[in-house]
Amino acid sequence: MPNKSCIPEGVYALTVRTTAKRGLHLLVNNVPKRSLILIHPANNALRELKGCIAPVMQLTGEGMGEQSRVACEKLLAHILTTKSTVTLTIRENNHK
Repeated sequence: MPNKSCIPEGVYALTVRTTAKRGLHLLVNNVPKRSLILIHPANNALRELKGCIAPVMQLTGEGMGEQSRVACEKLLAHILTTKSTVTLTIRENNHK
């Protein structure tokens, strides 16, 4: 469903892109039945995300973290400096 996290298990290529709204960020490619899943800064998933992903430097609670902008900048810097191909692997959580 749009605006909810529901990426099926799999391996997805990431693309660096720039938009006026988000600036430099990552796009998760080829997610079945989904489009425009982005990786961008957000410290509060409930307030700031609508189906996207936000890396953080430290988790502070469920859906909460700190220094998301720093985490995104480090990730993008690594990708751009090394010219690495980066993928996102989604696996089912079997540790409930």
